[in-house]
Amino acid sequence: MAAAAAARRGWGALGSVAELRRRFGHMLKNPYTIKKQPLHQFVQRPLFLLPAALCNTVRHMFIQTQDTPNPNSLKFIPGKPVLETRTMDFPTPAAAFRSPLARQLFRIEGVKSVFFGPDFITVTKENEELDWNLLKPDIYATIMDFFASGLPLVTEETTSGEAGSEEDDEVVAMIKELLDTRIRPTVQEDGGDVIYKGFEDGIVQLKLQGSCTSCPSSIITLKNGIQNMLQFYIPEVEGVEQVMDDESDEKEANSP
Repeated sequence: MAAAAAARRGWGALGSVAELRRRFGHMLKNPYTIKKQPLHQFVQRPLFLLPAALCNTVRHMFIQTQDTPNPNSLKFIPGKPVLETRTMDFPTPAAAFRSPLARQLFRIEGVKSVFFGPDFITVTKENEELDWNLLKPDIYATIMDFFASGLPLVTEETTSGEAGSEEDDEVVAMIKELLDTRIRPTVQEDGGDVIYKGFEDGIVQLKLQGSCTSCPSSIITLKNGIQNMLQFYIPEVEGVEQVMDDESDEKEANSP
């Protein structure tokens, strides 16, 4: 009897296996079942939504974004050095001939200007109506592809800052030193930069770059922040004014 029971169990196990094979084969042959439950839904559908920052981790790069005082500018931090100790401003596509990455970013519809900092990239969009959620995927992909390519960030050595020279008098040297050590690092935290352009009749001439260029609070930053600090440390400074380098800047400044 024990042998008969074991045989029945064995037959039952074989029958179960056969039944499973029959059902599986029927499922594969049934087009309605396949159409209703496609395999890619099980493979591709995530179990949960990943944080936005983690979704941007490609090729061992972790790109973060940071808001700036200018709602039209966004700071992209790739987690790698960009220009390390200097900055470069690309206010127009024509100015981007020096940088392959800047040229690629300008190809994205809606990008108005690009700015490179020591460890960040600031992208400014054309207007407030453009949604950052539509622009960011293309910007992420462009930055990641460029760093993965190994190409140089710039094709020639240029600097946007004004280096000190032996001809600088004591006051100008103090202005530049204060700008480099106390003012520019703070402005760069907001995704921009401020460049010394001259000192004449007690007036310091400065050019704002990056997110500061079209920021609604740029005049407040210039007068209440930079001017007050320069006047506090350097009595010879009577005021600060913004300098526009090209016609596009002048048109923007004079536009309603």
